[in-house]
Amino acid sequence: MGRPLLRKTSATLSAKEKSMLANDAFHIAVLAGDGIGPEVMAPALEVLRKIEATTPNLKFRFTDAPASANHYKETGKSMPDSTVKLCEEADAILLGACGLPSVRYPDNTEIMPQVELRFIFDLYAGVRPCRLIPGVPSPIVGAAERGIDLVVIRESTEGLFASMGKGVVTHEEARETLVITRKTSERLFDFSFRYAQRRKSRGANKGRLTCVDKANVFKAYAFFRQMFDDCAARYPAVATDRLYVDACSAMLVKRPWDFDVMVMENMFGDILSDLTAGLIGGMGMAPSADIGDKHAVFQPCHGTAPDIMGQGKANPSAMILSAALMLDWLADKHDHEPAAQAAQRIERAVDAAYSTGIKPFEFGGGDGTAAIGSAVLKALEFE
Repeated sequence: MGRPLLRKTSATLSAKEKSMLANDAFHIAVLAGDGIGPEVMAPALEVLRKIEATTPNLKFRFTDAPASANHYKETGKSMPDSTVKLCEEADAILLGACGLPSVRYPDNTEIMPQVELRFIFDLYAGVRPCRLIPGVPSPIVGAAERGIDLVVIRESTEGLFASMGKGVVTHEEARETLVITRKTSERLFDFSFRYAQRRKSRGANKGRLTCVDKANVFKAYAFFRQMFDDCAARYPAVATDRLYVDACSAMLVKRPWDFDVMVMENMFGDILSDLTAGLIGGMGMAPSADIGDKHAVFQPCHGTAPDIMGQGKANPSAMILSAALMLDWLADKHDHEPAAQAAQRIERAVDAAYSTGIKPFEFGGGDGTAAIGSAVLKALEFE
């Protein structure tokens, strides 16, 4: 698991911060969302409570808040101002899944509070880890032996998504505008190089950062790549590659084990992060984080899956791993070693659960939400 932000050293923490971390709980805003969101959130919270009960000096305070398509249907807003205020004040935001195909804005786009939060809190770095857990099937020949352990870092506030709700449609044509700014791109690249540096420090032949773009065709992507090159000069210890997105796509389905960290524009990241999730068992295995300078949201990559809602079939693994990613970020932000150790415990517990032979429905098995959650909780007992 990567460390999203540079960690403060104990010497740089104020007495007030040290006291807070020793005595107070991390305040977590819990936005369960729509569809299977509440179903996968429940076992993730059970895991966090188990972690709390077995980890000295690690406490949580959970506050539930509405943010969903159903809330929009009832009130005309995807989330109330009180939810935004809660998220602003919380130490981290844990989100299930939001949106329903049947509930849309007047322009026919879906209700997406998770995307709105990215813009509200300037969460410019979308972190999408892709690690193949032993025992989980991959469509890539040789993946079980070679392993897959890469990270897609997706710019999350600009690109084509900057045009969300602003596109122009006439009878003859539709236009959307791609936006790439220096301010956001430079922060994104600094974030990505630091991320790759930390992976290198943990060994395993990591520490390579690949810029994915379409700089051979579009000026905006040439601008993006030039800023990447400028940033690379400040991180000589990190090896770099540059790939066009079409070539990168082909390489990912042939030799995914050759990749480490990849950074890209918003739309390309939206697409390739789903592709990489498909390499490791699907969306039910893919955690994610949207991170800014002050705030962060942690959620599974999957959607609300209304077709299986209420049937107990949803795989909570991505939600549980997103909770681990949250703990890792909190550890970095607050120099809180118990949180870092807890994140590793959760990852090992998920690995151990799958080593026992659990098989989610999407793999052709019969293990649902409760069975998978219970297997992870049981594995935690031996951690």
